Amino acid sequence: MRLGILGSGSGSNMQAILDGVADGSIPAEIALVLSDNPQGYILERAKKAGIPTGIIDCRGFKSKYPEEAQAETAAALKAAGVDLVCLAGFMRLVREPLLEAFPNRIINIHPALLPAFPGLRAIEQAVDYGVKVFGVTVHFVDEGVDTGPIIAQTSVPVRDDDTEESLSERILVQEHRLYPDVIRRFAEGDLS
Repeated sequence: MRLGILGSGSGSNMQAILDGVADGSIPAEIALVLSDNPQGYILERAKKAGIPTGIIDCRGFKSKYPEEAQAETAAALKAAGVDLVCLAGFMRLVREPLLEAFPNRIINIHPALLPAFPGLRAIEQAVDYGVKVFGVTVHFVDEGVDTGPIIAQTSVPVRDDDTEESLSERILVQEHRLYPDVIRRFAEGDLS
């Protein structure tokens, strides 16, 4: 199975996936890594691993993902022979024509137990709200904001002295465990 990864930031989830591919626990290869942020460290991680990379041209928009850019992304992923698209810290909403090009083959990881706390700043919101249990969700991507069908979740207890930073660190550990496991299951045909 060939993976395409879209990310905007440091790429720590991409690294966890890459590590799983390298150690054989994920029966797949990363075919292409694309970022909307030319300075995103995800690109450097991919280049160091010898993975082809590219920049998504969002036409100067800070958060919008224009239809033309999505069509170009879909074309690049198709040209690379991608079977599954993994969003790894990708901070733009995926819509048509990208969803149409990869129906039920785009997944995302979100730092919250969806449907609670969708969208941006989920961990900050959870700490402010005072939740006692938080977690991570991997879901299929649809046209909504973190509304696609849930594939897997794992919970993380919230400590009384947790800050956004301390909770984020523990959430990231679970993300790096859960996301590669879901991708492995998808590659092995255990998910539909």
